[in-house]
Amino acid sequence: MKPRRSDVRRQAHAVPELKFENQALTSFSGLVLFQQLFALLNLAARLRMCFRHLAGGKVFGPATIFLQLVVHLLLGFRELRDSRAYRDDPLVKRILGLGRLPDVSTVSRMLRNADAKSVENLRRLLREMLFERLATLELPRVTLDFDGSVQSTRRHAEGTAVGYNKKRTGARSYYPLFCTIAQTAQVLDLLHRSGNVHDSNGVQEFIRACVAAVRKALPGIAIEVRLDSAFFSDAIVTALHDAGIEFTLSVPFERFAELKRWIEQRRRWRRAGKDVSYFQADWKPKAWDRRFRFLFVRTRALRQHKEPIQLDLFIPHETGYDFKVIVTNKTLGARHAVAFHEGRGSQEGILGELKSHCQMGYVPVRRRLGNQSYLLAGLLAQNLTRELQMMSTPPARHTTPGRAALWAFEKLDTLRNSLLHRAGRLTRPQGALTLTLNANAWLQHQFPGLLQTLRTLRPAA
Repeated sequence: MKPRRSDVRRQAHAVPELKFENQALTSFSGLVLFQQLFALLNLAARLRMCFRHLAGGKVFGPATIFLQLVVHLLLGFRELRDSRAYRDDPLVKRILGLGRLPDVSTVSRMLRNADAKSVENLRRLLREMLFERLATLELPRVTLDFDGSVQSTRRHAEGTAVGYNKKRTGARSYYPLFCTIAQTAQVLDLLHRSGNVHDSNGVQEFIRACVAAVRKALPGIAIEVRLDSAFFSDAIVTALHDAGIEFTLSVPFERFAELKRWIEQRRRWRRAGKDVSYFQADWKPKAWDRRFRFLFVRTRALRQHKEPIQLDLFIPHETGYDFKVIVTNKTLGARHAVAFHEGRGSQEGILGELKSHCQMGYVPVRRRLGNQSYLLAGLLAQNLTRELQMMSTPPARHTTPGRAALWAFEKLDTLRNSLLHRAGRLTRPQGALTLTLNANAWLQHQFPGLLQTLRTLRPAA
């Protein structure tokens, strides 16, 4: 039925008077979902175990402050002083189990006093929670992606250095290396490094540690690894192969004149798709002891016109080829092996979301361990948003050649705008704690269903 104009239009010229009252109003009603999630995961108690080696007696324990940092990042805030925006929010205080929130100086002091054992315990907790999810999925194989990302800062924080920085030349930075799980689009672990190291610095030991952790937690599972050309070396390729790990690794073929000659002289290419063709060969660089399978891939691409264009004339598209070489020990057909390797681009999406929505680019204090703790809070916030969606919805797809995530995840900022940032009022009619939200039809459909689904799940041991 078409609405009447008088039912739609209203006069809105008057500016309302401001009035402030002490009422139990919250700007973040969606936190009730994470409150239920934290209870299911027994998160508060597990965080206390990470800091149990520290002396007690403080009003605000380090576990509580760390949990506040996780909530801080879930809500979309960046700097520590931004916590003043929600210091009186009753739902934030309730999810933290506090009557009042700590001052900014208290949070900053906790980060400055962070110790190596606490950071290691937080990394272990990050891995354990992800392994619990993988164990419930009962997957036959798991895919590990490795890549680094720059954390720039204008301050002289401990452990930062001037290195390669495409966006901020000359800035001091960290260069952490991340291991992500393709099937759940979550971060398994990180290796924190200074900004002036090469991509491959420490990667062999880090890969070995991640693989050992997966095999210990999930015995019998097959492990796949994908790496870009920065990690190409005889030591890494041989170590992965000898450990029984399937891998694909981009080859910086510009360093090998023989590979370039093969591509230039090749006349017959096999088709692997509409615009993709390939050939393969068993080969090894001269310094290597063993031959491996090398896939030579070319992709048809449009060439950009750099010269001035006369808009009144028709300019036809020029086509050419982009080339890449992949080394692998997989026995898949070339088409599926290439699709598997190309799937590692999903990790760029994970790192991009960490930077954009979990404040991975922010360096809050001058101490290195404190900055690692803040980064781990962001990784945990990211993983928790994935866990919330995995608990409340079934998988959207089966295993694909490119190892796309099994769920079609919403981004964190989408969850913030649609669920988290919802105004509400906490009341106790007849003694029952009640959260009242605006009667939005979409929200009435989504919110109770999500909360009821979480309430039916069994808490973690």
